[in-house]
Amino acid sequence: MKNIAVLTSGGDAPGMNAAIRAVVRMGIISGFNVFGVRKGFRGLINGDFEKMNESSVSDIIQRGGTILQTARSEEFKTEEGQDKAAKMAKIFDIDGLVVIGGDGSFAGAKRLSEKGVACIGVPGTIDNDLAYTDYSIGFDTAVNNVLDAINRIRDTSSSHERASIIEVMGRYSGDIALYAGLAGGAEGIIVPEMGFELDDICRLLIERKNKGKLHSIIILAEGAGDAKQLEQQIMENVDIEVRSTILGYIQRGGSTTAFDRILASRLGARAVELLAEGKSSRVVGIRDNKLIDMEIVEALGMKKVFPRELYELAIKLQ
Repeated sequence: MKNIAVLTSGGDAPGMNAAIRAVVRMGIISGFNVFGVRKGFRGLINGDFEKMNESSVSDIIQRGGTILQTARSEEFKTEEGQDKAAKMAKIFDIDGLVVIGGDGSFAGAKRLSEKGVACIGVPGTIDNDLAYTDYSIGFDTAVNNVLDAINRIRDTSSSHERASIIEVMGRYSGDIALYAGLAGGAEGIIVPEMGFELDDICRLLIERKNKGKLHSIIILAEGAGDAKQLEQQIMENVDIEVRSTILGYIQRGGSTTAFDRILASRLGARAVELLAEGKSSRVVGIRDNKLIDMEIVEALGMKKVFPRELYELAIKLQ
């Protein structure tokens, strides 16, 4: 193996730059020529490659987003598009590819592996919805971004004695809502894995108000409902002022936390080591603070288990 490349695919996640940095520098240490692929699988199809060196990844470990950019590619979802991508890798003499992204990105890496391009997947998604690894790159930063918003919104909620609904990302996974809600002392946490009853939320708010609580914070994962609609439903049933805030893409940005920088560095470096060992069609991850790797098919076949004990603790402490 002589030349390797790295790309970021799917939604951006803080910590992707730290992973790129680790891949480039570990690749150079291992004796490889390292290339960056701009704009994910779309860039791979178009041959959008950039030769990288140590300076290419200087001063990026703390930055959110991805210097290689990311993009969706409908063409790559087709057999013809995948053939083009594999052929382009051959034209540029790319022997191995590190793919940083989520389950869709890993599925793409698997297909490229089947077409002769050695691929290793690195988990980069703020949703933390990959079952095989305890944490994915970007999750911790997203949680801390939400926590910062909770702290700020709590100040204004107290001043006006109102309830606040904060909608966070998480279409199928409620991990961001759960972790941020527990850390932020939220009075209510609504996640798609557990659902909710409107009457339960209304009763909770009334009980808090009767106890002299000046404000209440409800964290809502986007996959469990619509913040604006829930705001209106609550005010139709109880005499409490409610305001909703949708955090949106603010959760993805900002300086990456120390946890995500370290995790990304460890996983990116390990991905290069696997390529150097001649491995392909595998993903790296972390369990019990120990690095692991497994077949992509096995990783994608695992079902995410919602941390119910943590959820129940959050409910008890609310």
